[in-house]
Order: sequence, then structure tokens, then C-alpha cells
Amino acid sequence: MEEFTRIVGDADKIGGVSDTLFLEYAKREKTRLKAVLDSGEFIGIKLPRGTVVRGGDHLRSESGRLVLVSAAREPVSTAYSDNPELLARIAYHLGNRHVWVQVGPAWVRYLTDHVLDDMVRGLGCEPVNENAPFEPEGGAYHVHSHEH
Repeated sequence: MEEFTRIVGDADKIGGVSDTLFLEYAKREKTRLKAVLDSGEFIGIKLPRGTVVRGGDHLRSESGRLVLVSAAREPVSTAYSDNPELLARIAYHLGNRHVWVQVGPAWVRYLTDHVLDDMVRGLGCEPVNENAPFEPEGGAYHVHSHEH
């Protein structure tokens, strides 16, 4: 099983991508992981502690092989609104519960949870349950390291 040990930046992308790896967010924040590429091949991932892999990142193995990481679709709830004050209140209350939150234009997204869905309804917005890639905000202490 080939091991991938670093996230590479644009300057490090020599050669083409050999495969794609689809991962949910919870797996993209793990630094030690066995995973299956889109081709069905098993690989190992061993990254520095605190590293979070984002959709669109590239991983390189010690042999020089390059793999594209893509955010997998997963069950999420999205609160859509044209009211920025309402979305700010929703984001505040989710964050106050230490919930990962993705913020987009006129929406706030979180991993589906019926208790959180009820809270969002109580704040005045009907969440939409859907399957979508999830890329939450990294937070003030988030580490995303590209070793060059």
C-alpha cells in the first residue's frame, strides 16, 4: 500500500494527477488514514498532526505520485436565506455549540443533525437536507499546511 505524506502547493505539482480521492470532512481532518482511491486502490495517508486536507488539495507520495483530494458528498443541512442577520444568528448559535459550519452566499451549512435542524427552525429558517460537499470554516486556530 502506497503512503502519501504531504500536501503539495501549485509549485510542487510536477507531472499529472494519477487518481482522485473522495473523502468526507471528518476523514479529511485525520492525519493517519487508510483510504480507497476512486480507482479502487488502497493507500495510506500520514500527514503532520493538525493538518486538515481540503477539497482541491493534492497529496504526494514518497515515490512522487500525485493524487487529487475531492470533498465527498455527505448528508448536510443548509439554511438558505436572503436575510444576512438571520444567517448570522444561525451561524452564531451553531458556532456556540462548536458545530462545524460552512458559510456561502445566502446560506449556512452544517452536518445534518435533527436537533440542530429544530434549532434552526426555531430561529425562523427551514433547513434543507441534502447531499453536498462540506468545506467548513477552518477557524482562528485552523492549521492547513502546504510543505514546500
